Amino acid sequence: MRTTLTLDDDVAAQLRRLRKVRKEAKLKELINEALRQGLRHLTAPAGPRKPYHTAAVSLGRCLIGGIDDVAEVLAVAEDDAFR
Repeated sequence: MRTTLTLDDDVAAQLRRLRKVRKEAKLKELINEALRQGLRHLTAPAGPRKPYHTAAVSLGRCLIGGIDDVAEVLAVAEDDAFR
């Protein structure tokens, strides 16, 4: 298949550096190899993820009896003399 590619400047610079390292490599070969590796990476199944864990921290005792009375909770939070 024949197509036209517009490469970003950073991609073009990486390809130029790679062509210097691989003296006999053609641009077409490098682009095809990079696309194959990238597509293999993109289509590979995701590996097992490490479970996320949050460490528990003691916050001390509860300062109010319950949170059913919103006015009391706000008064305690704002340091008002509610009672």
